[in-house]
Amino acid sequence: MKKISAALTFSIATLAIGFLVGACGDTNTPNSTANNGSTATPAANSTITSSAKGLKIGSLLPTTGDLASIGQQMSGSVPLLVDTVNACGGVNGEPVTLVQVDDQTDPRAGAAGMTKLATLDKVAGVVGSFASSVSSAAVSIATPNKVMLVSPGSTSPVFTEKAQKGDFKGFWARTAPPDTYQALALAQLANKKGFKRISTVVINNDYGVGFEKAFVQTFEKLGGTIVNKDKPVRYDPKAQTFDTEAAAAFAGKPDAVLAVLYAETGSLFLKAAYQQGVAKGVQILLTDGVKSPTFPEQVGKSSDGKYILTGAIGTVPGSNGKALEAFTKLWKEKKGGAPGEYTPQTWDAAALLTLAAQAAKENTGVGIASKIREVANGPGTEVTDVCEGLKLLKDGKKINYQGASGNVDIDANGDVVGVYDVWTVGDDGKIKVIDKVSPK
Repeated sequence: MKKISAALTFSIATLAIGFLVGACGDTNTPNSTANNGSTATPAANSTITSSAKGLKIGSLLPTTGDLASIGQQMSGSVPLLVDTVNACGGVNGEPVTLVQVDDQTDPRAGAAGMTKLATLDKVAGVVGSFASSVSSAAVSIATPNKVMLVSPGSTSPVFTEKAQKGDFKGFWARTAPPDTYQALALAQLANKKGFKRISTVVINNDYGVGFEKAFVQTFEKLGGTIVNKDKPVRYDPKAQTFDTEAAAAFAGKPDAVLAVLYAETGSLFLKAAYQQGVAKGVQILLTDGVKSPTFPEQVGKSSDGKYILTGAIGTVPGSNGKALEAFTKLWKEKKGGAPGEYTPQTWDAAALLTLAAQAAKENTGVGIASKIREVANGPGTEVTDVCEGLKLLKDGKKINYQGASGNVDIDANGDVVGVYDVWTVGDDGKIKVIDKVSPK
């Protein structure tokens, strides 16, 4: 692939940002400066691997910003999949090219990155993004450019609603279930543990507000009370101090507080609640946005040396797919250690792009969109090995891909249903999974 000058890259990113302020902006959209203080030009952080011929895909994931602690591992899944596919012959007889972009957990940076991927790199499909607010910005660019966008972690129910209206024209899917299911699972867990009065605090974006809405509806149906329903606490994604929000979220003597957060800002909120003394005796309920090994350390320790988060419980989309064992083994061989949260969903998103292109026998977004549900749902031979699936498709056979995260059966709205891990923080500050729950 020909190299692109830094000046041209910057110009494209800048133009995209200017255009998308009106097209995608809302009251929850951060400005164009990332958390590290640099101007949002994700193209400068992109990498390109493999050849310039054949299928070209992109990844749009956060390796910096509020979700970097999870996004950095997620971004490692895509090149691992591409290397695996290229080692067994590629797609449609050619190696797959990968272009990786850091979306900085920032909708404007994500929009600029998606514009670059769609119009300059001319990818057929993209794995991304993680933050729902970033995916909202990206899909509005992917759809008119006929680029298939598959998110491994954007869980806002808003995408289901928009897909039902036909907004995405088939160019959207995700391998993580929407928060309508996770909120249901967490509400059922809270009810099972005997919590009757719960307050909520959420990050003010598609993810936080969508989760809050679904949780409130479900918990009330189960007979529970939302203490601050009339005055919900929703914090600015750009905020750096949280004293007011902490006081408001813990007011009214709730049994528990549901905190739908991102790691960087969420750690500051929970630390503020501890320092004010308002969290004492109140159960903390968390979600997938903060489940990373480093989060308890980010929140910190109390004056007696104990982790502030000890005893907190939460949920996260789990993985129980038939390909999980093989994926975990490959990850350990190539990268060492165990794969992190959402890495199986990211692997599956990339796998579906390659399998759909092979099924379509063309390396285009239109081709991928036309076949992605067919290879995900069957009917056809069940396969867990992406190379086996590619071979069968090349021979004209039909397949039903069984992923690492689950069966990845994608419905008409691009959604999948999954299982959830219940996790807690131990006295040693380590996160451990203690149960599984399926929404009913």
